[in-house]
Amino acid sequence: MNNKLKIVFAGTPEFAVPTLNFLDKSSHEVVCVMTQPDRRSGRGMRINPSPIKEAAQDRGLYIMQPESLDTNIMENIKDLNADILIVAAYGLIIPNSILNLFSKGCFNVHASLLPRWRGAAPIHRAIESGDTHIGVTIMKVVERLDAGPMAKKASIKLLEKYTTGDMTQHMAIMGAELMLDTVETIALGKPIDWVVQNEDEVTYAKKITKAEGKLNLNDEPNALLRKIKAFNPYPGIHGLFREKGLKIWDAQLINDIKLLKDLKPGDLKVAEKKIILCLSLGGLELTEVQPEGTKKMKSADFIANYKINEGDRIS
Repeated sequence: MNNKLKIVFAGTPEFAVPTLNFLDKSSHEVVCVMTQPDRRSGRGMRINPSPIKEAAQDRGLYIMQPESLDTNIMENIKDLNADILIVAAYGLIIPNSILNLFSKGCFNVHASLLPRWRGAAPIHRAIESGDTHIGVTIMKVVERLDAGPMAKKASIKLLEKYTTGDMTQHMAIMGAELMLDTVETIALGKPIDWVVQNEDEVTYAKKITKAEGKLNLNDEPNALLRKIKAFNPYPGIHGLFREKGLKIWDAQLINDIKLLKDLKPGDLKVAEKKIILCLSLGGLELTEVQPEGTKKMKSADFIANYKINEGDRIS
């Protein structure tokens, strides 16, 4: 019995790269990689390929970058005579006309414990909301966003120290391992124990906007700390310091409320070589910041380089 599957892979960002790599290193054949067209990005707004395109080029794989999934693309995919479609953060809704081309089915790896956090930014929203656990789900691809029945799940405890950057890397590997396990199950002809998502438990992880990163001094300290973790690396929590931009990349709660005495929201204070930011409902110790035009720096360097004194503030 030949258990080798012909795979079409659809993905775009860095999160999807481990899944592509795992599949290409397996006994199965990735016959095509679909990814978003090259887009302008970065400071110079140059046209750049997606991380998946770069990974596929490195592996010498056939690549398609359709702007939309129209009839012509459907015919091109049909000609590949592939068995299975694997999706990881592709970014386009795939119509049934394409999904129906794959005799072994269509599977997606999503970075949340569905039905919680369907949508574009599941890791950000899980951290921002203070979820106790985070994970990945393998599900059947359907035309509705992240709504298909679930095949497999894996989860870990979400510690307060984790940022979105940390968890994206971790979830990418976890998802790749779980997807490869799913593909092997299908290749061996073993049944999938599908679990239908409970629509009453659905939450949506809306796309992150730069505006959400603006420092809000009225946030409760725990909520702001979660935002700092959730919005690292993008867009960062940003405010104004000495009339220039400043990003807060890391912080921690303060235990001694006396450190906030005589301070107003936005005021900075150096205490015991620590830098304290006063909020309306408490305060945070800032541990890593980035003044505009500089690299990220630890609090000690910020204090030394900028001679923080009474009257300095972040707004």
